[in-house]
Amino acid sequence: MVVRVVSSKKLYKGLKISRISWFLVGFLVTFWFGYQQFAGSIEPPQALLVLGGAIEREVFAAEFAQQHPHLDIWVSSGTNPEYAEWLFSQAGISQTRLHLDYDAVDTVTNFTTIVDKLKSQGITSVYLVTSDDHMRRARVIGQIILGSRGITFKPLPVPSGRSPEPIEKVIRDGIRGIVWLTTGYTGANFFHQFSP
Repeated sequence: MVVRVVSSKKLYKGLKISRISWFLVGFLVTFWFGYQQFAGSIEPPQALLVLGGAIEREVFAAEFAQQHPHLDIWVSSGTNPEYAEWLFSQAGISQTRLHLDYDAVDTVTNFTTIVDKLKSQGITSVYLVTSDDHMRRARVIGQIILGSRGITFKPLPVPSGRSPEPIEKVIRDGIRGIVWLTTGYTGANFFHQFSP
């Protein structure tokens, strides 16, 4: 067995470099999120992005779209197409403004399945519509996935009367967003195997 003795000077230098590296990573992440928030606050949204999961979100989007006739509406895995088309037509929204997408199976894929479609339409800023209890997680995922394509967003939370989701879900899906950026894989099938 060989025992290496490391001088305290080398150990201190290694720890110092490690701290500086972590500081730089933290600074860059903070700067990136800050920039995204700033850019999102000055660029007017060009569309509504509605995350499916609750009818109230689509009702809210239809009412909001009435007041903003220049915005297209993108609904990611919302209610069935017949109901969604009926709801928006009842609100006086032209079907040409409505884009229904049913490729997503969860919150991460709400973003990954639609981000390139938004980008191909030249959309660089959206209103993000989801329930208030879901917004924290949606914002983290949106910062990662929409931000990776240069798309900013302004959150429009829909009141739900529920408590915010647990931070564990936010962290898990934030990690999934980063994994998608680096590998193209969302982990949706993996995580759905273990869902209750």
